[in-house]
Amino acid sequence: MPAKLLYSLVRPFLFSMDAESAHDLTLPSLRRAHALGLTRLVNKPASDTRQVMGIDFPNPVGLAAGLDKDGRYIDALASLGFGSIEIGTVTPRAQAGNPKPRMFRLPQANAIINRMGFNNGGVDAFVANVQASRFYQDKQGVLGLNIGKNADTPIERAAEDYLHCLQKVYPYASYVTVNISSPNTKNLRQLQGADELDALLSQLKDAQQRLADQHKRYVPITLKIAPDIDSEQIKNIADALLRHKIDGVIATNTTITRDAVKGLHHGEEPGGLSGEPVFELSNKVIRALKSELGDALPIIGVGGIFSGADAATKMQAGAALVQVYSGLIYRGPALVKECATALRKST
Repeated sequence: MPAKLLYSLVRPFLFSMDAESAHDLTLPSLRRAHALGLTRLVNKPASDTRQVMGIDFPNPVGLAAGLDKDGRYIDALASLGFGSIEIGTVTPRAQAGNPKPRMFRLPQANAIINRMGFNNGGVDAFVANVQASRFYQDKQGVLGLNIGKNADTPIERAAEDYLHCLQKVYPYASYVTVNISSPNTKNLRQLQGADELDALLSQLKDAQQRLADQHKRYVPITLKIAPDIDSEQIKNIADALLRHKIDGVIATNTTITRDAVKGLHHGEEPGGLSGEPVFELSNKVIRALKSELGDALPIIGVGGIFSGADAATKMQAGAALVQVYSGLIYRGPALVKECATALRKST
């Protein structure tokens, strides 16, 4: 049975459940299916290698961070045909995240609101899971490791958390993403301010250079930013990325705006809104970043990709690669090949 048809049959059952419960059922089920060899039935994209940040991506469609926060499902997710897998966000210490319920589907808008709050088992458990994966052991593909700060770490000491995580994950990452844009950790987005960002990137770059010398391997660093920033903030961020020679930027995280879901059930829930409502918001940021950055460093486009045409629009806006998450929840694994095929035809 084709994966697209199978998912169309399974989705009503999953959507009848609380969103987080469905998530907690789906990933272990995917891991079991992979262990039984059933994910071989998923129609994978053809090879379409793109070199970005000095890394060869087998195809330009990646999995965005957030689906597998602890790196427990790397092998199963990789079997769906992604050109890269990004896991996390991980923090130095384990934390439970925000109280439940904290994830809500808005099917009328093809959207999700979450306020998970970086729930994860801490960086040591995270690294152990990465080490245990065949994907890492056999160097099967591109693995992005996404790092953040603990909720109870004061914002003025946030850099300590990022530096701690960077040191821990560096040996195992294809690239490391610095997440300063989740709306679900208090004050985190302050780090996108000019002075705060400058100080953070300076420390991260120094640490990256030390770690590259120590491990005899250069691991690129990307910065993940929010869609809720104005043109002046975009210019400041672009300037900081260039001055500190950061390797890439991921645009964008979820939005705190609610215009697109006003009046819908769960539409006023606090948290980050993802899915189709963030599509044009992220495209606007990508275009503005591209205008500021040119070809100096690559943009990874994320936000509201629900079709191959959406992925192509992200690339036309200026992205070198794309990532999906909410679209995967609504469309299933067939979305990966659809996007990869569209990008293969359009580039």
